[in-house]
Amino acid sequence: MTRLKSISIAPIRIISARSEKGVSLQKLRSKLMGLVMMSVAAGGSAAHAGSGKIALTFDDLPALTLSTDQSYVNDLTSRLLSGLKRHHLPATGFVVEGKLDELNREAQIAVLRSWLEAGLDLGNHSFSHESPNSLGANAYVEDIARGEPVTRALLAEFHKTLAWYRFPYLETGNTAAVKHAIERWLIQHHYRIAPVTMNADDWEFSEPYDDAVAQGDLRRQQRIKQQYLQYTDRMINWYQKAARALFRRDISYVMLLHATRLDADCIDDFAALLKRHRLRGVTLAEAMRDPAYRTRDHYIGSDGIDWLERWSLVSKRELPWESFEDPPKDIQADYDRIDRDR
Repeated sequence: MTRLKSISIAPIRIISARSEKGVSLQKLRSKLMGLVMMSVAAGGSAAHAGSGKIALTFDDLPALTLSTDQSYVNDLTSRLLSGLKRHHLPATGFVVEGKLDELNREAQIAVLRSWLEAGLDLGNHSFSHESPNSLGANAYVEDIARGEPVTRALLAEFHKTLAWYRFPYLETGNTAAVKHAIERWLIQHHYRIAPVTMNADDWEFSEPYDDAVAQGDLRRQQRIKQQYLQYTDRMINWYQKAARALFRRDISYVMLLHATRLDADCIDDFAALLKRHRLRGVTLAEAMRDPAYRTRDHYIGSDGIDWLERWSLVSKRELPWESFEDPPKDIQADYDRIDRDR
């Protein structure tokens, strides 16, 4: 579960054009500069009108839930995967292998296999979902290694390799020594870090929703769903605005979600949101081909912040914090009533 907030800017490059017959090189340059200035003056409106890309990533597999009933996990997984397939949305699920023994181990492994059978991908989210701030570098990388055997074996069955790692809480190290040691280990073991450039704090809505399902409170379920979708809509807007402030365009976003009953029950409305925001679902690998992800991450600190904020700190460019908002106060209070783990 993660709390987030910000980005860096690639400078506009003017590629020189060769002179064509009857047209001077100076005129071509003038025309090209005019087009560039028109684009800047328009504030990136062409990027707004086009179609963006988004990779969906779901943390805490097999599932993040209050329920201790394996059938609840099986059901939400079925709903979620059916919805992703229905809307042609690729996704990567990040596995916490320590969760396999919380319920029925074989059934939990079957849940992971169902993601691969649906044509989706899996990554490593560590074994214990702990922070490097508390474990230190050596214990932390041991926990990463401990969290890969089942996932790696399942991927091999589908002729895939384990390539992605997602930091729990997005905490990457509170000292340079810890952060760099973890990064070196990941490189040596052929992992790529899965960043986050869009987030709507679904985890904070999901436990109150699980509680409402357990209580059979349909009215409360509907209220939480509505609040979650409205908040997600606003946060998509915010992240698009932030990316445009830093890159002068939409980037290919990587969105943080969780494998929850709430996300499963909202999948149709969520897909409609993406369509309204002109965001097309792509694989994590395709999203990561965006040049934005070549921006260096120099952030060192205790907080788990998203990659837009990390890049903004490097570029010294401000994100539109004046329009950023936290989840609704009643949702926060509901979450704290159920689970005081902040």
